[in-house]
Amino acid sequence: MSADASRFVIPPPPQPALAIAGSEQLFPVRRIWCVGRNYLEHIKEMGQDEREPPFFFAKPADAIVPDGATVPYPSLTTDLHHEVELVVALKGGGRFLKAAAANDLIWGYGVGIDLTRRDLQIASRNIKRPWEIGKAFDASAPCGALAPAAKIGHPAKGRITLKCNGELRQDGDLAQMIWNVPEVIEKLSEMVALAPGDIIMTGTPSGVAATVPGDRLECEIEGVGKLTVTMGPALK
Repeated sequence: MSADASRFVIPPPPQPALAIAGSEQLFPVRRIWCVGRNYLEHIKEMGQDEREPPFFFAKPADAIVPDGATVPYPSLTTDLHHEVELVVALKGGGRFLKAAAANDLIWGYGVGIDLTRRDLQIASRNIKRPWEIGKAFDASAPCGALAPAAKIGHPAKGRITLKCNGELRQDGDLAQMIWNVPEVIEKLSEMVALAPGDIIMTGTPSGVAATVPGDRLECEIEGVGKLTVTMGPALK
């Protein structure tokens, strides 16, 4: 629902947005959806059943942090993990979409990090409570500039890496996804109505590890782009 801004009782919040590579334009973000357990080796390192299909969770749109920013180390955790991911930005949507037509709905791609308060996530999981406290916190979704699909196509393979202070930690390939991007879109659209402005973080390869204040995280996906952020001091 949209309304005349003068009718709001407080000023409307800013529109979250992602940068566009080589442009001053912006991509408005409606929702952030994330895919869990979409790379086989990551499933194994987390001690989960590799036969289980991936599932979905969400982050708030205003959790986005741009390339080059400093990310505040979040409160309530001593075990913050990095998870580098391919980001998919939608220009179309709908319900019960078919994988064969999904690429037509994609505006572009980028590089993101799903920051996770692992200790809080695991504690919530163990008592069968929702994961939001571990996943959907402030500044939990660093995202680099989007590359238009009209320029780079629809990458189904390509090296995906994360370095921490120059040390390679995560090193995989988009081809290792259990569910590819069109299949992810089809499955997610069975659960919710997708729409322009939605972005999907498509899962992470193995090598996830803790990050601490002062760390420099450098991410790259071959043919897509780069993202660099620095972990800042703990929130007080």
